[in-house]
Amino acid sequence: MIVKKKMWEQWIDHPLPEVWSFFSRPENLNDITPEEVSIEILSDIKGMTMHRGMIIQYNIAPLLGIKMNWVTEITQIEEQHYFIDEQRFGPYAFWHHQHWFEEKDGGTQMKDILHYKVPYGIIGTIANSLFVENKVNKIFEFREQTINKLWPSSKY
Repeated sequence: MIVKKKMWEQWIDHPLPEVWSFFSRPENLNDITPEEVSIEILSDIKGMTMHRGMIIQYNIAPLLGIKMNWVTEITQIEEQHYFIDEQRFGPYAFWHHQHWFEEKDGGTQMKDILHYKVPYGIIGTIANSLFVENKVNKIFEFREQTINKLWPSSKY
């Protein structure tokens, strides 16, 4: 299977510094991840903000409740502009996730670009088609809904 590319965009009706402050604290990942993924951050990161080279260890259960170890590294970061996390160990053969933030119309335009590859050759390709891609999409749909609840728009 070739590397899969996915992209999501969301406008948040709140100032960039406030949005960046939330997303630059890895402990907040729990708040925007569906409960059924069972993400458990193992690293002692409470109160820490991201920095280049930061390693974050998790237990996750993305499929069928099966717990897996996942280790990501923050490989690049430019405050209030973007950060990139890459898998170092975990369920994917490849994971490269870009998080972009731009001040726009009094709020924040957020864009995620995810490149990933499922392991196990043709079996992984089939698994991706049957459920992995759908699961990834549902995680980002949940995140969008949760962000809209955390930061409701004042334009309605």
